Amino acid sequence: MSALFEPRTLREVTIPNRVWMAPMCQYSAAPEGPEAGVPTDWHFAHYAARAAGGTGLIVVEATGVSPQGRISPQDLGLWNDTQAEAFRRITRFLTAQGTVPAIQLAHAGRKASTGQPWKGGAPVGPEAHGWQPVAPSAVAFDERHPVPDELTVAQIAEITDQFAQAARRALAAGFDVVEVHGAHGYLINEFLSPHSNHRTDAYGGSYENRTRFALEVVDAVREVWPDDKPLFFRVSATEWLEDGGWSADDTVRLARDLQAHGVDLLDVSSGGNASGVRIPAEPGYQVPFAARVKAETSLPVAAVGLITEAGQAEKIITNGEADAVLLGRELLRSPSWARRAARELGGEVRVPEQYHRSV
Repeated sequence: MSALFEPRTLREVTIPNRVWMAPMCQYSAAPEGPEAGVPTDWHFAHYAARAAGGTGLIVVEATGVSPQGRISPQDLGLWNDTQAEAFRRITRFLTAQGTVPAIQLAHAGRKASTGQPWKGGAPVGPEAHGWQPVAPSAVAFDERHPVPDELTVAQIAEITDQFAQAARRALAAGFDVVEVHGAHGYLINEFLSPHSNHRTDAYGGSYENRTRFALEVVDAVREVWPDDKPLFFRVSATEWLEDGGWSADDTVRLARDLQAHGVDLLDVSSGGNASGVRIPAEPGYQVPFAARVKAETSLPVAAVGLITEAGQAEKIITNGEADAVLLGRELLRSPSWARRAARELGGEVRVPEQYHRSV
């Protein structure tokens, strides 16, 4: 049997295969009013298609734990019960197709309040439903972004609680997995990196201080998230800086700490916190970071980054480089990628009865 199509159990949740969908923002929710952050018909159709296509686990896009935590005004949110109830339509369908529904909880930090990518993605102000971003330190991401407000210790505690409350709502919404977004230059990543964290208090300076917020968020989420359901954490394994910044060594160390705090899988990505860096994007370019964490710790890992071919994905699993693969843009291009890969590799994947003619 194909290794890519073997089930994987984390805590008491069994995922039917190792083909998982990476979180990818759709920037398609209402920006304000009672429908702000609420999933729409677009979100339902988008995720439902990948579930019908055989994807084993779907991680719903970065979802703001507060209005100010969104990347864009059009992002999804989980700061109120209206949003949670609307997500139930999606989770019910995914579960009915045999797909495990997961959601990524996020705070965008200094990279918040930006426009939709197809409109340029530049920072937006109040005239376009925007707001003033916050961060560990008053350091802008780049020359386009505004200087963020530096968070107080009380505000840090408030955001930690917002993650926990969003996790409570994720459970009520029917999700079986929660992922904490600690990558791509968003708030938790900003705290982790000395490139963006210039604080001199208990949240800055040493490795222990810079990781404090991440571990406090994980603890807060784990406290409200059921013991029988897994918790993921997404990390940028490197910032691709020639000197300084967060490193692969730091990532291995953090993986051990996260596991001790109740994280069940590390979703290993890279970059996003430093502008103007050169990233050698080529097929599987981030897999070695996941492989190193898997080799040097006992924490399960998922690999992501230009994984497009069935044989490539199978090799990552059989070589022991990762426990699962997360596909992004390839699943945008091919919603039934998992079904096609199963045919190619001799694996088995659930096919909806309505699609039996496609087998």
